[in-house]
Amino acid sequence: MLWFLRLLFITVIVSMVATIGWASSQCALFAIPREVTTHPWFLATLLDAYWAFITFYVWVAWKEPSLAARVLWFIAIILWGNFAMSLYLLIELFRIDRMEQIREMLVTRRPGRVALPAILTTLGIGVYLLGAQHLWA
Repeated sequence: MLWFLRLLFITVIVSMVATIGWASSQCALFAIPREVTTHPWFLATLLDAYWAFITFYVWVAWKEPSLAARVLWFIAIILWGNFAMSLYLLIELFRIDRMEQIREMLVTRRPGRVALPAILTTLGIGVYLLGAQHLWA
């Protein structure tokens, strides 16, 4: 089961990188047509996704005792979504050797590390600024 979870979250990361890369090559990030952004199901799906990100973040905030790590992980998760969440889970899953340790993985608080969420936050802000470039050009 442990190998399945690791493979699952690696698949999420790979598919998100591929999809984001493909979408970026098709159009600018903020060039979504008005008929899409005002469609009720687009809005419902977007709200559903962001509530899921926040729900996952509550667990991350509990696990990360450092305020800096909590803030940076929040920004990283909001900007990167499932990519950041899968990365966080992979780090946690590779800290354990056996499925019997899954409870430990889920409930053990670890010292907050800020390097990775800081990198993700910086990259995320850069990507969003590049995506919004046409808005002020």
